[in-house]
Amino acid sequence: MGDASDQTTGHGVPEPVDGSAGRWFEDLPVGLVIRHALTRTITEGDNTLFCALTHNPQPLHLDAEFAAGTEFGQRLVNSLFTLGLVVGVSVGDTTLGTTVANLGFEETAFPSPVFIGDTLRMETEVVASRGSRSRPDAGIVTFEHRAHNQRGELVCRTRRNALMRRR
Repeated sequence: MGDASDQTTGHGVPEPVDGSAGRWFEDLPVGLVIRHALTRTITEGDNTLFCALTHNPQPLHLDAEFAAGTEFGQRLVNSLFTLGLVVGVSVGDTTLGTTVANLGFEETAFPSPVFIGDTLRMETEVVASRGSRSRPDAGIVTFEHRAHNQRGELVCRTRRNALMRRR
């Protein structure tokens, strides 16, 4: 008898093993809101490393003296780091081991700035769901990921479409 890594779907993709935190298509009804337990305080290192890895030299993110002279009075966290964090935190509670593909993002907004030292808490809501027309073993789920800072301000909202496995 093989182990869990030997089990595959009809497409040769490994089945999620017991203990996977991801939810199946059927476990994601429209209206479900998941408040993620993991919170994250953004550090200077996070912001600097992300800017370096993406070759983004924007002084508003990296130069404290420059940023002090702006309307913000301090450096802003790179918004794409914020987006990546918001989606990344959601994976363990939503799509870990049960997603086939990320199909795209829509309606991304950053209504309030994120500063170094801010602590973010995230939540995900299922806003749409339908069966896949081309894959009977999968469905498409639209997640709305949201992040709030320690002051309760909404700092990021994005919608993501994911192709999810059915049971």
